[in-house]
Order: sequence, then C-alpha cells, then structure tokens
Amino acid sequence: MMYALYLSAYHERKFWFSNRQELEREITFQGDSAIYYSYYKDMLKAPSFERGVYELMHNNKTVSLKTINAVQQMSLYPELMASVLYQATGSNEIIEPVYFYIGIVFGLQGIYVIALFVTSWLMSGTWLAGMLTVAWFIINRVDTTRIEHSIPLRENWALPYFACQVAALTGYLKSNLNSYGERFCYLLMSASTYTFMMVWEYSHYLLFLQAISLFLLDSFSLEQSDKVHEVYKIYIFSLFLGYLLQFENSALLVSPLLSLVVALMLAKCLQLNVKRGTFVAKIMKVISVYLVCTLTVTLNIIMKMFVPHKENGHMLKFLEVKFGLNMTKNFTMNWLLCQESLQAPSQDFFLRLTQSSLLPFYILVLIICFLSMIQVIFRRINDKSLKETVTLEDGRIGERPEIIYHVIHTILLGSLAMIIEGLKYLWTPYVCMLAAFGVCSPELWMTLFKWLRLRTVHPVLLALILSMAVPTIIGLSLWKEFFPRLMTELMELQEFYDPDTVELMTWIKRQAPVAAVFAGSPQLMGVIKLCTGWMVTSLPLYNDDDLLKRNENIYQIYSKRSAEDIYKILTSYKASYLIIEDAICNEVGTMRGCRVKDLLDIANGHVVCEEGDKLTYSKHGRFCHEVKINYSPYVNYFTRVYWNRSYFVYKINTVISFQS
Repeated sequence: MMYALYLSAYHERKFWFSNRQELEREITFQGDSAIYYSYYKDMLKAPSFERGVYELMHNNKTVSLKTINAVQQMSLYPELMASVLYQATGSNEIIEPVYFYIGIVFGLQGIYVIALFVTSWLMSGTWLAGMLTVAWFIINRVDTTRIEHSIPLRENWALPYFACQVAALTGYLKSNLNSYGERFCYLLMSASTYTFMMVWEYSHYLLFLQAISLFLLDSFSLEQSDKVHEVYKIYIFSLFLGYLLQFENSALLVSPLLSLVVALMLAKCLQLNVKRGTFVAKIMKVISVYLVCTLTVTLNIIMKMFVPHKENGHMLKFLEVKFGLNMTKNFTMNWLLCQESLQAPSQDFFLRLTQSSLLPFYILVLIICFLSMIQVIFRRINDKSLKETVTLEDGRIGERPEIIYHVIHTILLGSLAMIIEGLKYLWTPYVCMLAAFGVCSPELWMTLFKWLRLRTVHPVLLALILSMAVPTIIGLSLWKEFFPRLMTELMELQEFYDPDTVELMTWIKRQAPVAAVFAGSPQLMGVIKLCTGWMVTSLPLYNDDDLLKRNENIYQIYSKRSAEDIYKILTSYKASYLIIEDAICNEVGTMRGCRVKDLLDIANGHVVCEEGDKLTYSKHGRFCHEVKINYSPYVNYFTRVYWNRSYFVYKINTVISFQS
C-alpha cells in the first residue's frame, strides 16, 4: 500500500495532475498508452457495456479505411474490467475516470511488490528478505518497471499477475508444504496464469521460458515430477480457455509454449518403468530430453502448417538483423533497431545496479546456488543417494527444487536481457528477489562455509549471524544513501509543460470537421485519437503488418519525395489533414543514422547505406521543409490552415489547382 501511495504521490508531483484540465492530463499519455486510455473513455461513454464491447469489436472510427477488433488486437481486457468496476462500484460519483484508471494500475504495482516480498520470504524463511527485495525494487525502479514512463502499458497490468504466479509456484514446489497450502498455491497459480495470459499478448513467450525452467527442474529433480506436470496442465487449460475467450486467438495455438507442453506430456506417457540409477535409466533420460526437443519443434511446425494464423514476419526479420544474420534497408526494421529499448543494455544500467549493491550480491548468490545445483546434478549422475530432508547443517541449498527453478529462470531471463534492454524489466525484479533471498538465507551461507571447510568458528552459528547481520547492514546503507533521494523526489515539484500540443488539440476540436481524417507520426496520432476522438491514418502499434506498412508510408512526409507522391499516399488513406512535426523534420539525433529522415533516405536509396552501394540523389527536396515555403507544386496539393512553434497543419486539397 505504501508503494502504491508513493507512486501516486510521485505521479502527482511530476505532472501536477490535480491542477490540470482534462486535455492537459490526457496529453501525458503518450504513444500507445494514449490508445489504450482512449478506449477506456469510449467504454465509459457507451450507453451500455454490451454496446461498448460491440463497438470496440467492430471499430471503424479509429483508423481510416480499416475495421478492427480492438479488444482482440490490443488486448483491451484491462480497460473493459476497469470500466465495469468504475460504473458498478458507483465510483463515477466519487472520483474522476482518469484517477480511477491510474489508481488501479498503481494498486497492481503494490500487488507486484507484495508478490516479490512473499516469494523471497518463502525461499529464505525470513521477512527480512522480503523487505530487502522491496527496497531494492523501489531504489532501482528505473530498471525494474516502466510505470513512470507509461502507465497503461500492457506489461504494467500483466506483470503483477505473473509475480503472483511465480510466488504461488515457489510455494507449490517446496518439499515440506502441507496439503492445504499446496491446494491454495495451485488455485492461485491457476488463476494468475490465466489472467496473465488474458491481459498481455506476449505472455505465452514468458510462460514458455518458465516451462523450459520447469522441464530442466524435472530432469534434475525427480521427486517433483508430478508437481511439475500439474503445472503443465495449468498451461494447457489457460491456453485453450484463452484461445476461446480471445476470439479464437490462433497465436496461442501456434505458440511454442503449447508445443513444448504437449511434447512433455507425450514424453511422460512414453517413459518406461526402468529402475533408477542404472545405465539404461541414464540413457533413457538423455533420449527423453532429445525427444522433447524434437517433438516441440516438429509440433510447432505442424501447428503452423494447419492452423491459420498471422505470422509475425517483422519480428523474425528483426531478430535476423539484430543478430547479424541479415542486412536490410527496410525503414521499419531499421527504426526498430534504433529504439533504445531494443538495443543491448548500456553501461549505465550495470552501474546503477552496482551502486545500489544489488548486482554484486546477485552475482554472489547466483554463483553459490548454481554451483550447489551442479553438485546435486553430479550426485544424481553418480547414483549417490540424496537425503529426503535437507537440514541447515548439510549446506546443500542446490537440492531445493524451488531454488533450482529460480536459478534456471533467472539465467534464461538474464540472457535475454543482455541482448535486448527492454527485457530488463522482466529480469531485474527477480534479481532483487534472488539477491535478497540469498543474503538472508542461513542455508546459502552454510553452503559456502562447507566449501571453505570453516573450522575456527561454528559454521551454523556464523551462518545464522550473517543471515541477519548482512541484510541489516545493507538495509541501513540503502536507507542512509537512497531514502533522502526518494523523499526529495516527492518534495520536488516537476512540470510537464506542452502548450503547443494543447493548442493543436484545441484547434482540432474547434475547427476541424467531424469527418476529418488526420495523418502524421503514429505517436501524435495516438494523442489525437485520445484527446479529440477524430479518425487517424495510423496508430503507434507494432503487432500488425498493415499498420506497420501504413506507418512507413505516412512517415514519407519526412523524406525526399515529390509533392505528388506524398499527395497520392495520403489520399489513398482518405486523409484530409496533414500534420508536420518540427521536432522530426529538424531532428538532431544522438545516434548517427537513427533519425527518421535518415532511415527514410536509406530505405528510399537516397544515401549510401553500406560499402559498395551507389550514391543516389533525389531531385526533390525534403518534403517537410519544402511544403513550408508555399510555392508550386506544393501549394497546389496542400493548404496551410494552422501552425505554431511545433506543428504545421495542412489541409489536403480535394480539387487540385495548378498555379505558376
């Protein structure tokens, strides 16, 4: 609750939210966030819930010449639930819609840290670990969450449910859990898995990584095999229920998660009753792993052959270019590669984690747990018997199934985060949790002392002392260094001031015809849709090939193309107004070749792309510059109707008058 209140207070200080008009508040939602919130507004304006859902499912008032099922394409289930709760609870008489909406998201972030707290507590056995987890999470929130930058993002709705699922899974995997606790964890895991899958379209990829972790755990820890296969059943149930309730979403049927789980189920059915510990059993284990991998790939290929689905071709091409397997001049691919969130993590990221002492302790804990896990694996290979109940004196933290799972899972997530910085928001929260668990766990310190063969001091006593002293020292140092900074952030009044955008939205609402269609950058189109409700030609969404193509075509207004070419592109989408953004037209990028106009020139062949390519000059000037000069042929196609320091609005002429 304190964390949710902290986020609310910080948001208020950052934007002066309570002192602004509705239009100024809505402008704080940028890009795709504006689209999500605009549909929440549409649901509240609908005469009934059923009518609102129907209009979203058959939406032809957002993108010109295109009818979309917005609920399916944009995963609007959070907005549907928020609108129902707002009206059903009578909150419309107490609180404004925007406060109710962001309040739900902030509340979910509170649940997020609760789940991390519980997970760390379950693993270490002490609440100190939970407190340290939350402290590290909040201090490193620049790298643990994107809630400050964009509230309505799907991941801000989804990741709290995934954290609850991980907490329930951690409890479920514990060896000493009673039947009531096991049943509770199973039910919580089922509910959170299904909810997570419903609110985020990429959830099945994250669950696929989790399934791989459980598969490897099953391979190393035979005692938990039945529990692991119960989790697989939850995946199957969630996938098929999600498929039915997400308008027969074929992406779930062709997902690697379904192929892997089905392969694991088939492999279990084919397992023979071979005596454990024999050479034949070891060979069968290797064959089983090979069979699962082969079946997964085969089933996925077969499903894609027979199930009609929209192939995410742009994602595959992006990965090819990202890993250097291919080269391209395509604008969309190069634009994605230039996004900071899709590049490798910067040195600043590791420096921030080191300054808060998180990264050094995480590496220490990970190394100890990983080496202990390897020891356990070799014991199994060498047929050495394992104790049914591991005590503190044994110093074998790697024998606990929940520890094995978390070690594998954090390695998989960390490997992806090292490639794409945007994935750090999936990895860093569990870095906080694992590091806090380790320093607060006497078992981890005892494992280390067993390896060091400590004799001078009783190792159990020293482990107990360190498990309390180390987190206490870390907590005091974090309090001394970072608590004043957090308080300063809450006391410091920031200001979000964008008068040019406010003036533009006001002009559109007062002067533009109701049937007008606006063309411009996708980010601006999202804000126009939210603030005015007018139809646009493109949206800042990157999961639809048609929208990606539209975005690339509309961006041509910043290229070296003729007035006639631009006019034909815009009229093909029935655009009636064009908005030129000075920030894009005169952009001074920090990365060479990553400005929008540079990427367009590369795609259009107007500059050298790679060695050996021929230099091609365009006989036309850059459109966004030329159209401002008001000379023929530009004035024949476009008439300037509004401008300020940041935006130039042109009416697209329906009757072309050629003047000399």
